[in-house]
Amino acid sequence: MKEALIETGKNVLEAIIIVALIIFVVYAATGMWRIGFAVESGSMEPNMQIGDLILVQSPARTKIITYEEGKALDHKSFGKYGDVIIYRPNGFTSTTPIIHRAMGWVEEGETMPGGIHAPHEGYITKGDHNPSYDQQSLGVTVGQKKVAVGPVKPKWVIAVAKVRVPYLGYPSLILKDITQKIKDVF
Repeated sequence: MKEALIETGKNVLEAIIIVALIIFVVYAATGMWRIGFAVESGSMEPNMQIGDLILVQSPARTKIITYEEGKALDHKSFGKYGDVIIYRPNGFTSTTPIIHRAMGWVEEGETMPGGIHAPHEGYITKGDHNPSYDQQSLGVTVGQKKVAVGPVKPKWVIAVAKVRVPYLGYPSLILKDITQKIKDVF
């Protein structure tokens, strides 16, 4: 019995060390503890599908290249010019992060798509499948009020998308759905 407990303890310790090494390597490679995000909508089709797992890198470890810059540099990501970013709309941590392409950059006061003046500097974003820019068409609910999505400040960017892994995001989406249903009951 004692030998079985010692062997089990060794196996558990070995598993903990392996997991810790994997986490350390992921952090060293990406600069983030979170390695990916699941795609929840069809706004990035055909380049990203619902249920894809998007592996990411810290924005501190890479320069975000907009669509406009990408055309000049011939830099493509997920089938089009520019980088795809994951951001918190208007910096709200209570909302679901958005995975969209950085299309351009505006300074405070410059005219954004739709003719509105930018309230602050930031990225102009758009889903590849969407007909209009986020700053024209998206809103986030704050309390009882819906607020337009503004230009994305660099500090609101959580990650930069790097690799698409089909279907591996489904477990996360299923778990999120179950969790939401439980919250709705209670």
